[in-house]
Amino acid sequence: MKRTITNLLLVVITTVFLTSCGDEPSLQQYFVNHQESANFISQDLPLSMVEIDKTGFTKEQLEAYESVKKLNFLGFKSNETNTEMYNQEIAKVKTILANEEYNDLMEFSDRGNKIIVKYLGEEDEADEVIVFGSAKETGFGVVRILGNDMSPEKMMTLIDAFQKANINEKQLENIVNFFK
Repeated sequence: MKRTITNLLLVVITTVFLTSCGDEPSLQQYFVNHQESANFISQDLPLSMVEIDKTGFTKEQLEAYESVKKLNFLGFKSNETNTEMYNQEIAKVKTILANEEYNDLMEFSDRGNKIIVKYLGEEDEADEVIVFGSAKETGFGVVRILGNDMSPEKMMTLIDAFQKANINEKQLENIVNFFK
């Protein structure tokens, strides 16, 4: 009897494990698989290392800023010789972001670049905010914004503030130079 219960538990645990590990790729897996690939750049930035003038921030923007702990960036540089690879890689990212677990936050164009913002989590608290931008001439970039108690609504105001903010590009020199 004890052996039967043990075998039954083993089958249940195995079933749960196998069904929880779906075949669908995650954004985190995509980052790990491509961080050292040709045409890609990867950089992790604690938000404390990014100097930004917060004096013009509203209370909501400041709360959103303080809820962010780290930024994970993955970029792909396109050129005339890797157009097919660019199209394949951008299709992979779009497929991942089309998964229903990613909630739409906003879409906009900035200086000719298409930007999509999504998040993982609940309506009142995001576990992760994803900013995906692309331009055929330069490539694409994905930023995973990680933190604690991030409100999707407040993150929208923070993204708006970042668009208007004066950010010292020296801090992001590696990324900027990669796309030149």
